[in-house]
Amino acid sequence: MSTPPNAPQAFEQALDELDALVRRLESGEMNLEDSLAAYERGVGLYRQCQGALEQAELRIRLLADPADPASARDFRPDAE
Repeated sequence: MSTPPNAPQAFEQALDELDALVRRLESGEMNLEDSLAAYERGVGLYRQCQGALEQAELRIRLLADPADPASARDFRPDAE
């Protein structure tokens, strides 16, 4: 069970991009169409980050108690 070596980097990049999108949206300088496109992209980035965090949590549970099969039930190392 291994995680792709670029998973933390991909998470950090997605989080940075999401942060930049939020700042642009909060500035109020974007037109409606650009705001909707940024919001849509932000939702995708949020879901990507949330999935990565869930996978990290499952890995931690598995490492903490490898004898508990329920802790690894949903673990998918290639999910992204």
